[in-house]
Amino acid sequence: MRPWRALLAPWWAIELATGAKAFCDNPIIGSRRLNRLGLHAARVRLADRMAAKRRRRLAALVSPDDAAAFERDGFVVKRDFLPPEQFAALRDQLLGHAAPAREMVQGDTITRRIAFDPELLRAAPAARALLRNPGWRGLIRYAGSFDAEPLVYVQSILPNRHAAPPDPQTSLHADTFHATVKAWLFLTDVAEDDGPFVYVPGSHRVDEKRLAWETERSLHAASGLDRLSSRGSLRIERGELAALGLPAPRSFAVPANTLVVADTHGFHARGPAKGTSTRIEVWAYQRGNPFLPWAGLDPLGVPGIAERRVPLYWRFTDWTKALLGQTWRDVGRLRPGD
Repeated sequence: MRPWRALLAPWWAIELATGAKAFCDNPIIGSRRLNRLGLHAARVRLADRMAAKRRRRLAALVSPDDAAAFERDGFVVKRDFLPPEQFAALRDQLLGHAAPAREMVQGDTITRRIAFDPELLRAAPAARALLRNPGWRGLIRYAGSFDAEPLVYVQSILPNRHAAPPDPQTSLHADTFHATVKAWLFLTDVAEDDGPFVYVPGSHRVDEKRLAWETERSLHAASGLDRLSSRGSLRIERGELAALGLPAPRSFAVPANTLVVADTHGFHARGPAKGTSTRIEVWAYQRGNPFLPWAGLDPLGVPGIAERRVPLYWRFTDWTKALLGQTWRDVGRLRPGD
């Protein structure tokens, strides 16, 4: 073993007890021999059991009907989520507010994000009210299995803006090997050809067929699959779903004021878009250590800190871009639909 690898070996071993997922970065996580013996499957199985235990502790945050829908499908859909006047205020305040924006290009698509930071929350009181909404808070916490404050943005999806290969987010995939939550409160209507969210119902569940599929992928993910699979976001073809006992994907072409909350360990994607449409939503994301036995203890989620996490992260990546690169480019002050 090379000396530098010996020095890193303890860190690689520690990462096994975290949400680290990149097969290509950690030779233990990516070891074909260990994964053939069941390492990856064991991490998937244990993470699933721990998420189920945490969700039982959070069950009071959601209605029995929503809990049943989530357990069956891996997502919950709430049309007309906010009362009409509250939604109109939220939409108008967010779409009319120019704020520091970041953009990422993947394939032919631009993703723009504006953080729910202190400036935006002062300018858009309806956004602050959304963060306090019990339905919003409860569903995100239950689906993610942690009583933790998510990162929240105004997100704009702008497809077909470049002559480039398709956006990799249009391929069905799981974000990681364990339960994690994303939420979309759509501020604009989403048509079938606007690149709607797509999800395979029931694909969040871990059964023997899913474990066998995960194991097979883990044997080749370090170097034999595509780049994003090697980084732990495993891709699946639609033709493989039936062998796993899964149905066809469901497309969420929905009206504005629809909330979708999903466990993105399930297979999902962004549907194809025709033309240069613009999809705008409040987008939330939360991912914790999948092996923790407790559901709470979120020191970064307290008021005064929670709303500053994204600006601080962006500032850090600006400082380190010469060394680590910069995925999210500063594009100045923009409105979500500019």
